[in-house]
Amino acid sequence: MCVGFVAIAASLASCANRPVSETGHAQFSAHDNVSQDTAGTEIAPRLAGMPADEDPANIYSATTRPERLSEPMRAARELVYVPNSEDDTVSVIDPKTFAVIDTFPAGDEPQHVVPSYDMRSLYAVADKVPGGSLTPIDLRTGKPGEPIPVQDPYNLYFTPDGKSAIVVAEAYKRLDFYDPHTWQRQSSLDTPGCDGVNHMDFTADGKRALVACEFANKAIVLDVENRQIIKDFHLPESHHGMPQDTRLSPDGKTFYMADMKAGGFYTFSGDAMEQLGFVPTGSGTHGIYFSRDTTRMFVTNRGEGSVSVLDANTQQPITTWHIPGGGSPDMGALSPDGRQLWLSGRYHAEVYVFDTTDGRLLTRIPVGNGPHGLTYLPQPGRYSLGHTSNIR
Repeated sequence: MCVGFVAIAASLASCANRPVSETGHAQFSAHDNVSQDTAGTEIAPRLAGMPADEDPANIYSATTRPERLSEPMRAARELVYVPNSEDDTVSVIDPKTFAVIDTFPAGDEPQHVVPSYDMRSLYAVADKVPGGSLTPIDLRTGKPGEPIPVQDPYNLYFTPDGKSAIVVAEAYKRLDFYDPHTWQRQSSLDTPGCDGVNHMDFTADGKRALVACEFANKAIVLDVENRQIIKDFHLPESHHGMPQDTRLSPDGKTFYMADMKAGGFYTFSGDAMEQLGFVPTGSGTHGIYFSRDTTRMFVTNRGEGSVSVLDANTQQPITTWHIPGGGSPDMGALSPDGRQLWLSGRYHAEVYVFDTTDGRLLTRIPVGNGPHGLTYLPQPGRYSLGHTSNIR
């Protein structure tokens, strides 16, 4: 019997006799994005075409089980990809042996390795201007393909409906929207005053994105559907900030924005319309990740070689993991089973692997110079919103 307003996409498709897309998502009309609560009151609509939530209390619920792999992820070879920005290469690591098994060129100044929205492709994004490229990587073999010319892709995201890729053109202060299959540009949005536009995440309903402006000590809000900036936040001058990685809490109620100079992260309302507060963590706060069960958040402190561990929804501190002898933990991803946290060592030409059960540093793996947006595949979940592992 098909009842209730929350179900997984496949169940919803079955209940309503919907077609299912190639990515395994039920295809819905705009009306399907308007839900009702138990009293029958209409709730604010989601971005049209965005997959329905499996659990409204946890936007990452589809990523919590390691066996929950999409068809493309089941075919992916288990590997870790490390873009070395100063060497123009990607190091490929076998996570079972902790050995670098391959190194290949990946454009001028590769910054991040990003899973595509449908999780069928992987791209190393390189942004040295005036050029720029996306180097596709075969998930089954770990080998690179022919680079795709794309101007200044510092970072890469995807709209929650999967219709557009968002290339973060940092040097040009722009967000460029592309067809994610043909890589033809659809439109461009200037972000005046947002020097160093770099990281973002999307509201639970997919209608807005909170975007960090690294060199302007501010944040902006993107109206995803209408492709316009609707709000900006000037962060406290007392922190002399450099906002970085931005992530939405598992309950969808709070945005977190790491700030490298402020030494902690800012909090914003889940609708991205209100700045709430600040939580100190450590020097050089940079990346934000969630445990596989989504109860904890891991915040990298690049300036002091540590990882702060906090409650993922309340921001209450739990513990801090320190790298013996120091280090520069930056960006990364969890292993599929969630037992390891892999992070690039930006200033130390190495990769760190933490045991997430007790915080032990399991190993340090030498790689190229300037390792940055590391990615670990496969990853559980239904679709990728971009960056190194922002998956729902």
